[in-house]
Amino acid sequence: MSDRSELESRYLALKGANLALDLTRGKPAADQLDLSNALDGILAGNYCAEDGTDVRNYGNLRGLPEARALGARLLDVDPDEVMAGGNASLTIMFFVLDAAMNAGLRSAPWRESGPAKAICPVPGYDRHFVVAEAVGMELVSVPMTDDGPDMDAVEDLVANDPAIRCIWCVPKYSNPTGCIYSPETVRRLAALPRKAAGSFLVLWDNAYAVHDFHFPPRPLTPILPLAKAAGTVDSIAMFASTSKVTFSGGGIAFLGGSENFLAAMDARLSTYMIGPDKVNQLRHVRFLGDGLEEHMRAHADLARPKFEAVQRGLERGLAGTGLATWTKPEGGYFVSVDTVPGLAKSVVALAAELGVALTPAGATFPHGKDPEDRNIRLAPTFATLEEVEASVDVFTLCVRLAAAQRG
Repeated sequence: MSDRSELESRYLALKGANLALDLTRGKPAADQLDLSNALDGILAGNYCAEDGTDVRNYGNLRGLPEARALGARLLDVDPDEVMAGGNASLTIMFFVLDAAMNAGLRSAPWRESGPAKAICPVPGYDRHFVVAEAVGMELVSVPMTDDGPDMDAVEDLVANDPAIRCIWCVPKYSNPTGCIYSPETVRRLAALPRKAAGSFLVLWDNAYAVHDFHFPPRPLTPILPLAKAAGTVDSIAMFASTSKVTFSGGGIAFLGGSENFLAAMDARLSTYMIGPDKVNQLRHVRFLGDGLEEHMRAHADLARPKFEAVQRGLERGLAGTGLATWTKPEGGYFVSVDTVPGLAKSVVALAAELGVALTPAGATFPHGKDPEDRNIRLAPTFATLEEVEASVDVFTLCVRLAAAQRG
């Protein structure tokens, strides 16, 4: 029996297995969410913050001081360089870009100068692309490397195209590759606004800052001190949240930056809100307290075996075939697989026929179009360990079959 015939036989055998497996989104599993169940009722009727604030009432646009201190730990900045908000960092990202485009943040609105473009390292985070498109920006791709964005390409774009206004960054356990930006990449990003023709923002989405698998973790170089030294500190917009630390739908989002940047955000925010959900902020502060690392170690104990299962399955099914390469992240929520060019869509379709849902091919590129049709993002956390193992075996079979069918 030929290799293709054998693969097709294995594939047909699985068609009758009625699989219903899902590796599409980077969501915490129920047992990870259970780690934070003590949030419910933790205030026990004590709604008084450290400074005496009654958190049930209006006010505190920048959030509770102790919540800002929590955000400072995630962003590696000082508490006075943080604003603590509602439950979604994506909302804050949209607000920052929308304000820059249509109202201006310490400068004229970008829209007044004509087309505005956002640099999108690829493969990257699809939600970033959607936010930039939603405010009317054009998306410009640059390749990701093991050290972060290709900075030669980034600097060339910023220096030579006055329409370039921002760059998206996921600096630690980048979505989907899992890389950590190198110190040199962070230094060059901190200096990047000096090369721009006009107002420019480095959008620093440190979503996975504390989602390590091993302790002590490999550190990320802080960007804000380098930006201060470069004179660009007002052009750094930092984001983080507890969305995958506690409850994904009920956490705290944080915005970090200079006093000038936060003051500009204050002015804009104050037009439509009086203050964030301080009750939830106080819940998180009391729950996490000094136990953030211990809490994240518990997350790692649940997530790490699933990522190890992905690595074992990829090695077992694809090592030595020359059909794919993949990342081996030290934390975060994703594994990035690159097949040989031209296979990704076929792999995803074949897997879907067997009941294994994967992130759509192309999702990690602007407009959902991977020019080489090769990148697939695997997200193993939400599934059980047994489901992950089964899904990866199906995935590797589909990679091999797609290649055999193409000939």
